[in-house]
Amino acid sequence: MFGFGAGEILVIIFLALILLGPKKIPQIARMMGRGFREFHKAKDGFLEELHREERKTELSDETEQLKQ
Repeated sequence: MFGFGAGEILVIIFLALILLGPKKIPQIARMMGRGFREFHKAKDGFLEELHREERKTELSDETEQLKQ
């Protein structure tokens, strides 16, 4: 998981508990989840548009070949 071992993850969780407190961790986790979700939506939209443009180019090339 991102190159982190179990011990490193436990240290991160422990530090988060100390620095943020148990009340803020769920709020921050929700914010991070929303951020990741938005990132994935943007990434998927970009890839979809990229594939759409690639198909348009391929169809345009095929149409030009058929005209010749």
